[in-house]
Amino acid sequence: MAAVAAMYPNIKNIGAEVLAISTDSVHSHQVYKQTTPALHDLGFPLVSDRTHEISQSYRVLDSATGTAYRASFFISPDQVIHAKMIYPKAIGRNIPEHFRLLQALQYNKETSQAVPVDWMIR
Repeated sequence: MAAVAAMYPNIKNIGAEVLAISTDSVHSHQVYKQTTPALHDLGFPLVSDRTHEISQSYRVLDSATGTAYRASFFISPDQVIHAKMIYPKAIGRNIPEHFRLLQALQYNKETSQAVPVDWMIR
């Protein structure tokens, strides 16, 4: 979460938004933000999915543990999922790659051009 928080100003600068959702309680989120210095001024919402409605809808709920897998969805303003990444619970996300993907999706939308391997905005 700290890596996302650090990248958040860049995400906002390209007109995108972050919504973090977990199966933890609102109270747990508050404690997490208070005890983690990098999250004090998070800037984007943390949503509690204690009912598992969201994680079930997106098919990322591990029903055996009642927790969600580490998943990221890239959803356009017209509510279309253009990309999703699901990581094993023991593996952290690559936030610079998420940002590159977000930029690539925007570039493709603006230009209709395909984006090659290892593409980056210059």
